[in-house]
Amino acid sequence: MNSVFRTDKGRIRTHNEDNGGIFFNSSSDCLAIVADGMGGHNAGDVASQITIESMRVQWQQASPIEDASHAEEWLKSTINLINERILMHSRDNQECNGMGTTLVTALCTNRFCTIANIGDSRCYLFNENGFAQVTEDHSLVNELVKSGEITKEEAEHHPRKNVLTRALGTDVHVTADYYTITFEQGNYLLLCSDGLSNKLARQDMQDILQTDLSIEEKADLFVQQANENGGEDNITLVILEHSAGLESG
Repeated sequence: MNSVFRTDKGRIRTHNEDNGGIFFNSSSDCLAIVADGMGGHNAGDVASQITIESMRVQWQQASPIEDASHAEEWLKSTINLINERILMHSRDNQECNGMGTTLVTALCTNRFCTIANIGDSRCYLFNENGFAQVTEDHSLVNELVKSGEITKEEAEHHPRKNVLTRALGTDVHVTADYYTITFEQGNYLLLCSDGLSNKLARQDMQDILQTDLSIEEKADLFVQQANENGGEDNITLVILEHSAGLESG
């Protein structure tokens, strides 16, 4: 599996509250993560850092993933643990009160990927059927789209586009959505924060993945185009490419 992680503070923000990473365990299975932190006084980067570091440590200690149900169970227990840690840190550190983070994560073996998401960071799959969004945003505008109050086109420029209906670390009870997909030779997964998905049209994303560039050059091009299109937000992404080998790029 070829993989690459990139994060960039963008052209406007002075601080990067996004975080992420790609981690391989002893079974050569992969855990990819993108977290977009939020909260005053730069507390968002604390929430996203707690998320990434906790998942990394838990992943290193995890037993081999047997099947998709095992993957989902592991993700659920780990997400609940992280939620408790963020809430505890918020209680113990007044300057972090109210912080939280989005989360999109993909647990990938050479047979399947189980994806979990909370908030509006996304996962896309590119395979022989085309380029499609796997996850669903937990946001106010997405609820308005689903209820028919606004169109998808209106949602793109809605003034409350950044209002989330779910986040990690903001409530005692946290609910993620889970998806298991087949991941085969030549397929790509793209995980990203809204600093990328808000700046590039879906066709532009597909066009980049279809180029003959290396996976690292594709990642750099994503960041470059998001910045060229305004770069108002932090930009974070992971690309996973299913290949014959299982090694990090």
